[in-house]
Amino acid sequence: MTDTDAAAPAALQARPGALIGYARCSTVAQDTEIQLAALAGYGVPAGRVYVDEGFTGTDTGRPGLDQALAAVHAGDTLIVPRLDRSVPDACSLADLIISHGARLQIGSTVYDPEDPFGKMSFNILATFAEFEADIIRLRTIEGMARARQRGKLKGKQPKLNGQQRAHLLQLDREGRKTPTELAGLFGVSRATIYRELKKAQEAAA
Repeated sequence: MTDTDAAAPAALQARPGALIGYARCSTVAQDTEIQLAALAGYGVPAGRVYVDEGFTGTDTGRPGLDQALAAVHAGDTLIVPRLDRSVPDACSLADLIISHGARLQIGSTVYDPEDPFGKMSFNILATFAEFEADIIRLRTIEGMARARQRGKLKGKQPKLNGQQRAHLLQLDREGRKTPTELAGLFGVSRATIYRELKKAQEAAA
């Protein structure tokens, strides 16, 4: 065993298969560097890290998470710096990963459904994550109500105007740019691009 191996956490040395990382931030302005640095510290290669920007913890559709799950195979470990889903969603996600013969790691802890204490800790983390999301949502609603009372809230403005939306759909049909490139071109998040494309698909259906 080398000095490097001896210095590595035992959990990392014991992990079989590939390490897959997932990070999320709810707004474009929110910095993901802390999460990405944590994943790098756990040994996740940069090419195996998937990120969702502009998605809240309660969003059911997350392209980055879908890509991360698709990349996970038997023997792999999906690592998330923190848990940010509701208890039912978190348990369903954990069950899905385990059913594929892979493992879920939250921070430095590997979730073990056979360990009663580990299962309890997992549920506590999910409960606190759900509680935090509910508090943030409540404060947002209260803040919007106060803004309306003061006449400062005129309604949410669309990220793209009609001309920009038409241009976006044209570029998407031509297949010349990726969602990331489109986001940079129009100065919006990838989440906005995905939402606009989804709305266009639903309107065409």
